Amino acid sequence: MIRVGVVGAGAMGRNHLRVLSDIEGVELVAVCDADRSAVESAGQLRKIRGYLSSWEMLSRENLNFVVIAAPTKFHHRLTLEALEKGCHVLVEKPIAADLAQARQMITVAQKQGLTLAVGQIERFNPAVRELKKHLDAGYLGRIFQIRALRLGPFPARIRDVGVVADLATHDLDVMTYLLGRPVVRMYSETHRKINTQHEDMVNAVLKFDDGVIGVLDVNWLTPTKIRQLNVLGERGMFQLNYLTQELVYFENTEVPSNGNGAFTGVSEGNMTRFQIRQTEPLRAELLSVLRSISQGTPPEVDGDAGYNALALALSLVSAGEEGRVIEFTDSLAAVLAR
Repeated sequence: MIRVGVVGAGAMGRNHLRVLSDIEGVELVAVCDADRSAVESAGQLRKIRGYLSSWEMLSRENLNFVVIAAPTKFHHRLTLEALEKGCHVLVEKPIAADLAQARQMITVAQKQGLTLAVGQIERFNPAVRELKKHLDAGYLGRIFQIRALRLGPFPARIRDVGVVADLATHDLDVMTYLLGRPVVRMYSETHRKINTQHEDMVNAVLKFDDGVIGVLDVNWLTPTKIRQLNVLGERGMFQLNYLTQELVYFENTEVPSNGNGAFTGVSEGNMTRFQIRQTEPLRAELLSVLRSISQGTPPEVDGDAGYNALALALSLVSAGEEGRVIEFTDSLAAVLAR
């Protein structure tokens, strides 16, 4: 039985509590949050103990696994506290506020022999997994472009990071996961339209080392939620909808399906809608992390993956603020591809 505590009783923390309370082999023990009313509400609903101090929770409860769903600025301290108490950790994305903090978290977890997983939840969307399978099998032939559209209204709950760290990290992680290649160059334009300290819009172009172009259109300014990903290649295009977990393929009939013909043009062919068994990504993510803890195997999304997504996100912000193209050296590109 894995004894679990959750730090953070906000929207994401409550989702973790809901899912964890229904997983076999898990004993949901406690929740912690600085907001007393949130702790009391969550504790009463799940019939678990509530704490206002994370250190008190870690000291009083014999926990094996801690989920950290607190604001980003607290990720570093809370993760180190949990690791110091010998707990495995799943920390929500972004992994930390800066790269130095992220690297220290990774180093401490490695020294302690503990799991450090990062909550890049879109990796566990069944449509993403289906797409990854087809791309790895060469379904598209040469890949030309990967384009992400992640739009929606401004979330009142987010104050400590901008839209790049909160939303674009999803797409940066998914892009590198699907392509398996490092980014060598990027440029972005960021805007601050709502009266906050951080950007709420980003439009970016990335170049991967095999020539694939990545395009991101992400904002908190759209009055409806859109979550889409398109992957374009010589044989056609995949269109993925994160929200509905749908994956559609549009065929280019100019390229023979056997892959022996050359790319000479584009014409509209058949449309294929893949059958995907819908699952809740958060449940799949938690089951994956729990399995890694039980089996002593690396998590699917480890600290290095979280570091990679954060490094790319911070670079996008810098590119937008400074109005310059960022080139990655070979050594940095190798680090970011890990």
